Amino acid sequence: MAALICGSLAFDTIMTFEGRFAEQILPEQLHILNVSFLVPTLRRDFGGCAGNIAYALKLLGGDPRPMVMLGSDGADYLQRLRTLDISTDTVVLLDGVYTAQAMIMTDRDNNQITAFHPGAMMQAHGNRIARNAEWAIGIVAPDGREAMIEHAAQMVQAGIPFVFDPGQGLPMFDGEELRRFIAQASWVAVNDYEGRMLCERTGWSKEAISRQVKGLVVTLGAQGCEVWEKGVCTLVPPVAPSAVLDPTGCGDAWRGALLFGLERGWPLLRCAALGNRLGAVKVAHRGPQNYRLDFTVQ
Repeated sequence: MAALICGSLAFDTIMTFEGRFAEQILPEQLHILNVSFLVPTLRRDFGGCAGNIAYALKLLGGDPRPMVMLGSDGADYLQRLRTLDISTDTVVLLDGVYTAQAMIMTDRDNNQITAFHPGAMMQAHGNRIARNAEWAIGIVAPDGREAMIEHAAQMVQAGIPFVFDPGQGLPMFDGEELRRFIAQASWVAVNDYEGRMLCERTGWSKEAISRQVKGLVVTLGAQGCEVWEKGVCTLVPPVAPSAVLDPTGCGDAWRGALLFGLERGWPLLRCAALGNRLGAVKVAHRGPQNYRLDFTVQ
């Protein structure tokens, strides 16, 4: 069985600032902000939430099916997916637009500033979901606004249980829209900041959200994650990484593990534990898709 992954493919330009953003930005001068950061290292990687999730899921032994749009510059990414033996049946190349691009700068405390050009991602609603017996589970990850709305509704119509993962796309939606996503989803996955925003916009607590879905997971970075089920919260402890080199893509690696476990019928706590373990592997490597498993999935 396969996992349908709706989200973006992007080229990530990753830069490292050796200082701290907080030491360069004066809070009292934010209204006239004009700063420059020296970035001695720069790297261009294959990224985007759908690509990163698919990479993680494939690494674990799953069958990811990314439903995504690439621009006219996306031939290299398409070939990479094929090299990884990831199906490209639901990948579309568009002429006249660029593939989505993320420019990510990380400081010494692993804080990040990101600029994102959506490019072909804004046409993602042109990719439509139909019923397919191969698709056992899905995820609606950050994508074009229209695509996220339509793909969630189409997954329901196709009978595909899915994870709602609003990520950096969350600010695009108001409370009513977010409540509708939650009503459609089987699970919700957010990080701590997104979780706070989700609660604020919906007017629902995490406890309340968890009573409307099979489970709510809130990742906490180095502190592990919260798993909410039927109003009860369980803290799943973190896994210590061998090194902390680059947080880019850690959340996506976690979600790949989540899909792997959910497709196999695992309890949500077991899925979360695998997510924490895979996230620890990822953070010890630079780039969102450059790590390998150092453990066997049991």
